[in-house]
Amino acid sequence: MDGGAINAVSFNNNKGMATQDSTHYPREHGLGAEPHLRRGLALLAAVVAASLSGHLLVDDSAYGLYALLPTLVVIGMALLTRRTLEALLAGCLSGFLILSPTTAVQDMAVSGLEVMQNPTMGWIILVCGLLGSLIGLLQFARGTEAFSLSAGRYLRSRRSAMLGATGLGVLIFIDDYLNAMTVSAAMKRLFDSLGLSRSMLAYIVDSTAAPICLLIPFSTWAIYLAGLLESHQLAEAGQGFGYYLGLVPYLIYPWVALALVLLVASGIVPALGRMKAAEGGDETREHEEAGDDAERRTRRPPRLMNFVLPVVTLLLATWWFDIDALIGVGFALLVTLGLYIAQDIAPLGRLFDELLTGFQQMLLPLGIVFAAFMLQSVNQGLGLTETLVAWVEPVMRGSWLPGVTFLLLAALAFATGSFWGVYAIAFPIVIPIAQATDASLPLTLGAMISAGAFGSHACFFGDSTVLSARGCGISPIHHALTQLPYVLMSALISAAAYFLLA
Repeated sequence: MDGGAINAVSFNNNKGMATQDSTHYPREHGLGAEPHLRRGLALLAAVVAASLSGHLLVDDSAYGLYALLPTLVVIGMALLTRRTLEALLAGCLSGFLILSPTTAVQDMAVSGLEVMQNPTMGWIILVCGLLGSLIGLLQFARGTEAFSLSAGRYLRSRRSAMLGATGLGVLIFIDDYLNAMTVSAAMKRLFDSLGLSRSMLAYIVDSTAAPICLLIPFSTWAIYLAGLLESHQLAEAGQGFGYYLGLVPYLIYPWVALALVLLVASGIVPALGRMKAAEGGDETREHEEAGDDAERRTRRPPRLMNFVLPVVTLLLATWWFDIDALIGVGFALLVTLGLYIAQDIAPLGRLFDELLTGFQQMLLPLGIVFAAFMLQSVNQGLGLTETLVAWVEPVMRGSWLPGVTFLLLAALAFATGSFWGVYAIAFPIVIPIAQATDASLPLTLGAMISAGAFGSHACFFGDSTVLSARGCGISPIHHALTQLPYVLMSALISAAAYFLLA
């Protein structure tokens, strides 16, 4: 097991339950904590020194290479510590030190408050938290167990289970959050029984989240992009959705990512890199959700209806109310509570206890998303996007434009954890260049949209990746590293295709 896992667990053979490994984190104090203390202090000193030099050595209006420092700090610390939240906070601190060393802590606090006041962050907290509550109830009522048992009657091999998970991910196409949380909850127990790794499940879940939401355009992603197409006068008012449909064939990365996950699930493409080790049992898991603990589940027999009806309500209500996942999960919770009370599964008070416990399980993923929003604010203050665009703008011309656009925006999306934000920034920059240089506009737009899909798929602190990892019970950095060979393979094929087609 990796020493940096968020919550390592060991398995008690007598009870078959996950218990805290009390020896995994020995108590170390003072200088006796040698390598950990020294390494941590050295890394902190290097980050602070580099950040302060950035403030002292560059012009306030142009940070140049120093604009990359917070992102490099995040990636470096995440790889060293295998922890995501701390790495993001260190990157944010680094950026605020560059901007203003004397007020860095105050600025960081103000930025955090501004993020919390952002309606988007409020929506994410409610949707993710309530999805956690819904899944907690499904597990408590043994609904996920019933689904796993039913699916196990038909999906009896590793190959069929992986293909089944992929198919379920394709079916839940209306929102990447719903996709990530629902598929992982539904298939996790089945994967465990067949000896498949949670890492493989997380890769399948993540590969059928944002990519599928883009390819099947009745989704939150398609609605947002249709609005951008209209606001930039590429489509008439009310015609953005139709214009977007015409772009679907040019969304090369989502198509390649979907094809690759099907090849992996079919056994044609083998497990690679860290995924191979995870499939062999070398996998660190977080604590199992409290609602999935055998002692906390209801003693009533598992019934498939207790899973299917809440999930169907979730999907139908989300679709009915203009793809609003918040209203959808609210309706699903009401139906679930009513269904379970009618069966006398537990008193209302106990159901609310499980609901709150499920919400609590989402605090770490929400903390990561919160810190990622702060990092976006820091990168905006340092002008990271403008700096990278200025470096590559000389080659963003004509036939080079689609390929360069994909590579640049994919790097930006990965570095910032902002996907829809990258679209909002890139559209007014790239579209005029494409029109002025006679580049293929549909291909260039496809490259821009594909870059966001790559970012959502690859970024270890991106919301979809974090939720996929959380739903499967592994850490985001572990998930990102195990799926990295497949993500890079898809990205390289996509980049080559954009250069060749242009």
